[in-house]
Amino acid sequence: MVRATADRAFLPVKNLLEQVGDMMILTGKTVMSALRPPYPYGGEFVNQFLFALRLCWFPLVLSMVAVDYGAPGLQAGNFLVLFGAIDRLGGFFVLATIREFAPNVTAIIVAGVAGTAITADLGARKIREELDALQVLGVDPVKNLVVPRFLALMVITGLFDAFAIIAGLTGGVLASLSFKAPLGPFFSTLLTNASTTDLWGSVVKCTMFGAIVAIVCCYKGMTASGGAEGVGRAVNSAVVIATTGVFAFNYVFTQTLLATHPEISVIK
Repeated sequence: MVRATADRAFLPVKNLLEQVGDMMILTGKTVMSALRPPYPYGGEFVNQFLFALRLCWFPLVLSMVAVDYGAPGLQAGNFLVLFGAIDRLGGFFVLATIREFAPNVTAIIVAGVAGTAITADLGARKIREELDALQVLGVDPVKNLVVPRFLALMVITGLFDAFAIIAGLTGGVLASLSFKAPLGPFFSTLLTNASTTDLWGSVVKCTMFGAIVAIVCCYKGMTASGGAEGVGRAVNSAVVIATTGVFAFNYVFTQTLLATHPEISVIK
């Protein structure tokens, strides 16, 4: 009786750990398949890249301008005005936009738009037993389906990070203008505090976010079951797990980056 109760209580944790382990195995297979010839996935990679680009660019730009105008822009600006230091708003945007908001918003948009589409596509193929048919024909689903999506999301999130930074700084400029402050001090403190470590760290972190989103969404799609309803559950689960994984990785990466380079954590 006690054992049965304990098993039911820890079943969600057990299932989660099993899924994490399976995702790690899929990650290893995907990386090895991507590096090992032949490379038949070039066309699919281009299609997935253009698909994600077409779906995600407008929500990303709109979200970054709105988020950075409201949160680090107006809210931080209201705080800095109290001390007569609105000219420091640009330095704050190095911390807010380049390090955090740009990669995190990019990952959320890619997971919610492109990631869900990938999960639904692979889930539908799994339900129709197309993945099993590929294996019967000797075609590796990981190399031909997972690898191009994995690489496409990694590349697109890395590129989107640059656009997200530009859009976020545009929101900062609009916020600075809302306080009738000159833009010279904004860009002066921005360029003074921004470093090469901030930029490459943001791009690398965002690229890894794309890898996490791709692995989670591909795994949930390829393990979907239960018909159309099961595909819907897989899509919802993929978004939740991908977002959680992104935030967990962001915590570890940011702490490691700041611990290695403590000099970049001070606004000059």
